[in-house]
Amino acid sequence: MSSEAQKKSDNRPRPTTDQFRAFVREGWAPRSTQRPPRSPAAPYAAVRRDAVSAAYPGERLVIPAGGLKVRSNDTDYVFRPHSAFAHLTGFGSDREPDAVLVLHPRSEDDGGGHEAVLYFRPLAGRDTEEFFADARYGEFWVGARPTLEDVEAEFGLTARHIDELPDALAKDAGAVTLRVVRDADRDVAALVDQTRTEAGSGVTEATVEADDALAAYLSVLRITKDEWEIAQMREAIAATKVGFEAVIADLRAAVERGRGERWVEGTFGLHARHQGNGVGYDSICAAGDHANTLHWIKNTGEIHEGDMILLDAGVEVDSLYTADITRTLPVDGTFTEAQREIYDAVYAAQQAGIAAIKPGAKFSDIHAAAIRVIAEHLHAWGLLPEGIDVEGTLSDETGQYHRRWMVHGTSHHLGIDVHDCALATREEYLDAELRPGMIVTVEPGLYFKADDLLAPERFRGHGVRIEDDVLVTDTGSENLSAGMPRTAEAVEAWIAQVQAR
Repeated sequence: MSSEAQKKSDNRPRPTTDQFRAFVREGWAPRSTQRPPRSPAAPYAAVRRDAVSAAYPGERLVIPAGGLKVRSNDTDYVFRPHSAFAHLTGFGSDREPDAVLVLHPRSEDDGGGHEAVLYFRPLAGRDTEEFFADARYGEFWVGARPTLEDVEAEFGLTARHIDELPDALAKDAGAVTLRVVRDADRDVAALVDQTRTEAGSGVTEATVEADDALAAYLSVLRITKDEWEIAQMREAIAATKVGFEAVIADLRAAVERGRGERWVEGTFGLHARHQGNGVGYDSICAAGDHANTLHWIKNTGEIHEGDMILLDAGVEVDSLYTADITRTLPVDGTFTEAQREIYDAVYAAQQAGIAAIKPGAKFSDIHAAAIRVIAEHLHAWGLLPEGIDVEGTLSDETGQYHRRWMVHGTSHHLGIDVHDCALATREEYLDAELRPGMIVTVEPGLYFKADDLLAPERFRGHGVRIEDDVLVTDTGSENLSAGMPRTAEAVEAWIAQVQAR
């Protein structure tokens, strides 16, 4: 519905005659009538929809996938569906632009609850202009789209043509409360608002707040993962390890070829695309002082012998679940004494953060445990202002001096988004108790910029972060990325082992 309009010009017209149209329609083998198998995600998505249905009885809920976004003139960015849509349908990868999931309330006579209906643009017939002439949607240009029957077979949803959506939303609109995930598709949101207005209810501040509440609920719904989601995360992490080892194997080339950060980015991206859907976020491939820029995604720098390279990257699998892992690697295979000193401090902080993860603990306990260790090392190195001890630097009112060298949080939720459940409130996120099925990152760091005159000279220009993806279990936690070495000694051995293959 909200796919951005591509700019068209008349500088490359293609004349089309009735005779040509008739010629294009003829001579094709019959389409296959075989339906795709049921998606393994489908039963889990149905359970999630049931939870939403129970939370919003009697309301009509509209969850768009979103539309295509123009990259340049007549080309689009690769499509990614809105996370709430993917979570409630099981759709992944690049499926399905302009689709809209609607949960229609059933009457009590029909059993109550909701009927899940997917409105989308199905495969066009070979007798249509779309088939051969539509460069954005046509089968000649982008491949065959699924049919209505295909979607019903694969995802267990009722499927309807997207053209039926306006009438479906208008049905009983005066008597049924409408809610829409507004940020997913502005055109669908506008259609819902028009439907409300025509039904006499209009669009008010309270209406928008109700829509925002739905989006927030759907975000928080992802905070605890089911067994299928956990399995997808394991696959994403395993694929990420493949990408990291490919980078390690090619570190020498990254040094020798120039623009080594770009080489590392490309190497990881190649394997991310081969192993899964692609990267889950823009990779940070930061060598030397670039590691001290927290979101260094330019990746334009050189890599030199003696540097460390901070690689923060994750593979997103086809279901859209992504890993998020950071390793800081000595380029020549061995940490210097100063690099190891920083690295060991960060590792100790990460160990403390991971140890804090258990059911019933607060999410904020992870950061509190890790940052205390960071502060202890900074204090031991004499870097805090005179008279400031560890307790003083941790004070929210008078301290926080440690943040000069560790400015970010230690943890975030992870899943179908790299920063998952982002619409949760403080009470639902930072102050909430950890529960089995949650997956969080633990990623402390220390960053000493090259021009930081308060840092010891031996530390300047070095940045270290170590990040792992951790599952909260019934009895504690499981480091899902434990197969990727973390201690300084283990990292050095890992590099030697990979490069010896």
